[in-house]
Amino acid sequence: MAGPITASADGFAQRLGAGIIPAPLTCTSIAQAQITRAQLFALFETQIKSRRLDLESRRLAGEGKSFYSIGSSGHEGNAGIAHVFRRDDIAFLHYRSGAFLIERAAKQPGSPVLWDMALSFTASCEDPVSGGRHKVIGSKDLFIPPQTSTIASHLPKAVGAAYSIGASRLSARSGAPLPADSVALCSFGDASSNHSTAQGAINTAAWTAYRGIRLPLVFLCEDNGIGISVPTPGAWIEANFAHRPGLAYLAADGRDIVDAVRAARDAEVIARRRQKPVFLHMRTVRLMGHAGSDVEASYRTRDEIEREADDDPLLHTARRVMEEHGVSLAEIEALYGRISRNVAAIMDEAATRPRLATARDVMEPIVPPARHRKTPSAKDWPTSKPVHMSRAIAATLSQEMQGDGDIIVFGEDVARKGGVYGATTGLQKTFGPARVFDTLLDEQTILGMAIGAAHNGQIPIPEIQFLAYVHNAEDQLRGEAASLSFFSNGQFDNPMVVRIAGLAYQKGFGGHFHNDNSIAVFRDIPGLILACPSSAGEAVMLLREAIRLAREERRVVVFLEPIALYGTKDLHEIDDGLMLSHPPAEPAQSTARFGEVAVYGPGEKPDLAIISYGNGAFFARRCEKRLAQRGVRAKVIDLRWLVPLPMQSLRAAITPDLPLLLVDECRESGSLGEELFTRLSGAGHKAPITRISGKDSFIPLGPAANTVLLGEDDILEAALDLAAKAAR
Repeated sequence: MAGPITASADGFAQRLGAGIIPAPLTCTSIAQAQITRAQLFALFETQIKSRRLDLESRRLAGEGKSFYSIGSSGHEGNAGIAHVFRRDDIAFLHYRSGAFLIERAAKQPGSPVLWDMALSFTASCEDPVSGGRHKVIGSKDLFIPPQTSTIASHLPKAVGAAYSIGASRLSARSGAPLPADSVALCSFGDASSNHSTAQGAINTAAWTAYRGIRLPLVFLCEDNGIGISVPTPGAWIEANFAHRPGLAYLAADGRDIVDAVRAARDAEVIARRRQKPVFLHMRTVRLMGHAGSDVEASYRTRDEIEREADDDPLLHTARRVMEEHGVSLAEIEALYGRISRNVAAIMDEAATRPRLATARDVMEPIVPPARHRKTPSAKDWPTSKPVHMSRAIAATLSQEMQGDGDIIVFGEDVARKGGVYGATTGLQKTFGPARVFDTLLDEQTILGMAIGAAHNGQIPIPEIQFLAYVHNAEDQLRGEAASLSFFSNGQFDNPMVVRIAGLAYQKGFGGHFHNDNSIAVFRDIPGLILACPSSAGEAVMLLREAIRLAREERRVVVFLEPIALYGTKDLHEIDDGLMLSHPPAEPAQSTARFGEVAVYGPGEKPDLAIISYGNGAFFARRCEKRLAQRGVRAKVIDLRWLVPLPMQSLRAAITPDLPLLLVDECRESGSLGEELFTRLSGAGHKAPITRISGKDSFIPLGPAANTVLLGEDDILEAALDLAAKAAR
């Protein structure tokens, strides 16, 4: 018997040379699979090419010329899925999908797919997918967004893409990038199916279909029976997913390419024609371990490794080809040799191509290129009365949605109820359930759906009900939405505005989940923008600009809405109305441009400046009047833009000799006050800088919250101390 499969051994060639050809696994015929003998032969070539890329990549990895050697060996049956589905069926694929990509590329004549993949494997900056930033399976022309974090984090956006396709078909939306009769696919492993993200996405799909909503989606679970070193219990996948309401379960043996094609055709009928989600469970094997560094013999016996190698899908396809084509074993070996030499030459050449060499080159696509999508003309402001912040947000959304039919609003309780705080009141009644809809309670799904909808040309405005809840799903922002432009070299983007109710000072309904004052999660995500209004008028201006940034500049924007200011009407005195937004609200006169701060207070010779945001800016403006009564002239600077900090505009609003009070309502550690202090000091600010913030604490319920939060009197006292210090 041939030796076990290792990182360097070619188990297929070993067994082929020894004449070891496995017995049939299924009774599926090529007639049942609706493929010709020529198509079967072409699929075999695809599988061989994928295998040889794996082997050559591992060879070069040993020489330091190829990287990230997780391969597709044993999973080449997914070529049968690619064979059936169309090129414009968007596919979110995991890292064992090399054969899928090669087969889909066959639908685009002249595609240099092997060369492109080799460039990716060798991290060349000439890689047309990621520009050398990662080994990815992807292609703009083939409707395959590249994936990097594939522990099921791509499943929610597949659900979102499928939902957008179904909704577009229902509403006859025109101009969408994904055809109305297309299907969304996503692939993942049996171990990944246990991840909470996978469970949430699959549950969402079933929940959606159960409600009778169109969802043309195929979940492809490639079951090789093991997750790195942990075996999947026998029959676990079928037991877990075969009887989900709303979800069609199909099974295939991916070791037999003909059976994979047969099952793919059945899945296509359900997904494309019936507009229902499918769970396609495809049996595979994993050859050569998990990755190049994985010593499989440390957790699997030699017999287990041998049995897997004996069921190599290439051996099964070789048998099929010999039976259907009448070719000999020698001819199969010759074919394998020709493809092997060709792939080796391609990989060797790719390894000589240049790589990214500077930080500037690496970081260039973090901010996606603008798509020059023109902002529509302004529509009527929907109310004639001054409104507080939550109503101003609803009015702004209404005005923007009138002008742009691609905007959709969704989240928990946003539709009929209009949101917990009324910030989406009336939108569903005006724009209908296709554009304003409730989701189930799952933040990963909400943000993932936004990513998927953005792939179909929409401008999603999802709502996360409370700031603390975003931590349940932060990877959808960090690992998926904000990283896509970077890992696709600017070819793909995820424009969206994520509305989040948050920050502290909410009265009567608090505790740390509803009064969260930590924004650290957003501060280290490259390319993400974080905006925070401090009044109704600011909310209107900032939200307009946030939507423009998503629409025209394709940015991921988080719009953080201070809950405590939602209903605030007055600034200093009862009925002064200074916190309201007043009509008319024309965009030309009321837009806060990205990176511009807002300045309040004396225009000349202030004694100090108070720099803050959100609730802190509200308190600071109140303190400005109280300070003036004590003879201290204070300028208040509302940052508005918290990530990235608007340093250029901020420095233009102050002078080097102006004392600064940094008021940070969030926690002392991990907050932007630290960054502000460091950057202003490092820039050579000559006058004293004082920083105050909340405590490093979770926020308790009731009046005890005031013990760990900044108050207006704290700001007043700090400002007076700073003024006195500067005077000395």
